[in-house]
Amino acid sequence: MSSNELAIKAENISKYYRIGIKEQVHDSIGGAIFDFMKSPMKNYRKYRSLYNFDDMNPNAGSKSGYNSFDIIWALKDVSFEVKKGEVLGIIGRNGAGKSTLLKILCKITHPAGGLAEIHGRISSLLEVGTGFHQELTGRENVYLNGTVLGMTKKEVDRKFDEIVDFSGIERFIDTPVKRYSSGMKVRLAFSVAAHLEPEILLVDEVLAVGDLAFQKKCLGKLGDVVKEGRTILFVSHNMNAISNLTQNCLWLEEGRIIAEGKTDRVIKEYVTSLSNFIPNEGWNDITGIKRHSSISLDKGRIDWVQVLDERNKQSGTFLEGEPITVVIGFRLTKQVQTLQFGCSVDTVDGTTKLFTVPSKEFFETKNPGNYEVRVYMEPNHLRHGDYSLGVKMFADGQRQDTIGGVARLNIQPYLSAHDNPAYLHKWVAGYMRFNYEWGSIQGNATNQLHSSISVKM
Repeated sequence: MSSNELAIKAENISKYYRIGIKEQVHDSIGGAIFDFMKSPMKNYRKYRSLYNFDDMNPNAGSKSGYNSFDIIWALKDVSFEVKKGEVLGIIGRNGAGKSTLLKILCKITHPAGGLAEIHGRISSLLEVGTGFHQELTGRENVYLNGTVLGMTKKEVDRKFDEIVDFSGIERFIDTPVKRYSSGMKVRLAFSVAAHLEPEILLVDEVLAVGDLAFQKKCLGKLGDVVKEGRTILFVSHNMNAISNLTQNCLWLEEGRIIAEGKTDRVIKEYVTSLSNFIPNEGWNDITGIKRHSSISLDKGRIDWVQVLDERNKQSGTFLEGEPITVVIGFRLTKQVQTLQFGCSVDTVDGTTKLFTVPSKEFFETKNPGNYEVRVYMEPNHLRHGDYSLGVKMFADGQRQDTIGGVARLNIQPYLSAHDNPAYLHKWVAGYMRFNYEWGSIQGNATNQLHSSISVKM
């Protein structure tokens, strides 16, 4: 492909970070040389191991002070091309290297190896709100943030009313930003960023902000940008947005490209792979899984989850309608007065919560120890496909533990006596299948439409 047709060409881009090692930053070249000369052999081994990572002997860590566990490759030999006017989706689990790739393309960070050719003016929506000053008003921050993002004052002047109208905070535009709610800040920041006019736009998960109505508005705005024929790289965990907005897709995993090509095909492969990361045997010991820092865990935690079929046998596969029992094993480290639990069923990609089954609040004093609690879903209303279970625990009104993807449910199709085999085809949409019975078709439908055709659920 000629350079005239290309917007972005990446060749063997690599990027690593060192884990648990504090970088020493020198004020001058002389300082760096002096530091190196203090321990020349040690520093020589250090830099040799860093820049020859693939050939490094992992057992040499005691000599060099560095080993394979000190370095993580955020990207490893990533190569791809993006045509002018193309919208490329980039998907992958957290930590796959998606954000690092965009930061390299817009020169926020530098690669350890490889190069990227950019043909055209580039702007990014990576961290919404960067450049906002708390003491300035919303109006002043529109100009400040617009400048940070690469807009001229004339561009901001021309688009100011449109930016403010899109944000929906006209009444507060002359109020200091420090008095804004977090949602108002996000709305104004995205509104500024969304009105950029670059030839190439990099978008990183900015649609995960704000309320649902504003997210829908953001998607519409991004759709308008797509129609204008600009080149876009769009990173998101929202598979519906990726599918609707992009023609081609790149799937990253552990810093490497796993698949690339037409969006629908790559998404299908990605979602299928996600289900493989979730245990499917009806059992998961989650004692060693790291929790989010906001979770308490000071009174107790969930240790394991087991899934049982109607014969009380451990299983990860069920027929449509077949009862499902989820057993949650938990440990208390302090005495508690009340307990409450939740069990959620999600899509395997984690983007859609289908439903949550909350427990009643158990007003029972429990001493430290190991316990279990069960939830029965009978019948289960899931259509055939793969689903993911999540669990939660609250003690004395405080969330103690929350973890998703603890078990996978594989639901197999089941035809009852009155089902039509066409039910198994793709044109039957949705995730749920309720008990139903259609009444017979009666005459005189014009006058008695409300009673002649009945549906019982």
